[in-house]
Amino acid sequence: MAGFYALTTNEQAVRLTELAREALRHWDLADAELALIKHRENAVYSVRSSSGARYALRVHRAGYHSDAELYSELIWMRALDDYGVHTPPVIPASDGNLFKVVECAGVPEPRQCDLLAWIDGQQLGSIEDDSEPDVENLTSNYRLVGKLAAKLHNQASDWTLPDGFTRHAWDVDGLVGEHPFWGRFWELEALTPEQLDLIQRARARVRTELESLGQDRQIYSLIHADFLPENLLLDGDDIKLIDFDDAGFGWHLFEFATSLFFHVGEDSFEPLLQSMVDGYREHRQISDEHLSHLPTFLVARGLTYLGWLHTRKETETARELTPVVVEGVTALAEDYLSST
Repeated sequence: MAGFYALTTNEQAVRLTELAREALRHWDLADAELALIKHRENAVYSVRSSSGARYALRVHRAGYHSDAELYSELIWMRALDDYGVHTPPVIPASDGNLFKVVECAGVPEPRQCDLLAWIDGQQLGSIEDDSEPDVENLTSNYRLVGKLAAKLHNQASDWTLPDGFTRHAWDVDGLVGEHPFWGRFWELEALTPEQLDLIQRARARVRTELESLGQDRQIYSLIHADFLPENLLLDGDDIKLIDFDDAGFGWHLFEFATSLFFHVGEDSFEPLLQSMVDGYREHRQISDEHLSHLPTFLVARGLTYLGWLHTRKETETARELTPVVVEGVTALAEDYLSST
């Protein structure tokens, strides 16, 4: 069964679809139409019942979250939705559980599966779009991003965590410790000795600065941690947030860094940052002094992407992205270390 990971993406998808079909039995949807719409970290399917109702089924990657962590994710999504940060409604299985662990002969491990109501809407953008951006429209969208981030941080800062709530942390250890959440980025084989030295020096400075910040609730709480435009769906006057797979505890500035990372070096970066800050300040305070730490979080975010490449080095996506990401992150680290 270890050979599953030697299969092509399409071959894996065939087996995961068998598992997805088995999972639908737990929602009394065995006869529903099933179509794969995304297979990267999780496999995500469009599900349409015989009555015409539409859902999204997630078949989670193996080992990323414990059952308790996934349950906590779904509980937080519900709490956010109740607060007014609109997320996909979670559809319980027939036995009332929010997700099921499903096995299939063609897949080596049992997989967590959950069902969400389908959300209509247009993505605010995509980091994979190579076309020339409409800066005016993008800037307007980032004001919406800032507003939503502030509302989410307001909810998270005030929310009393339910008993048993557990989730990973994008804290000092999770970002630059000995065992970062996304992997030991300094072990990425593509790094030259000079690049490795640069990365290790940047890592040390990031650690020092993060430790000095502390974790006051004003600046640190649960965060979405993947606040990219493709995870924000505009539906009329409403904006909805999807993909909480990476959500955990972390600094609010990490939310900013994730949203803006792929615009670093572009002429649009400063206008987008200002627009996001302006939108954020409509609902939550953030000081200029605290914003001055954003370069630290941009480097930290870049280091996590190196870790992602290292832990997924066998995938076609990682092989394609490695040269570009290494170049971008090392350049960012060099600028960071040269700044005062």
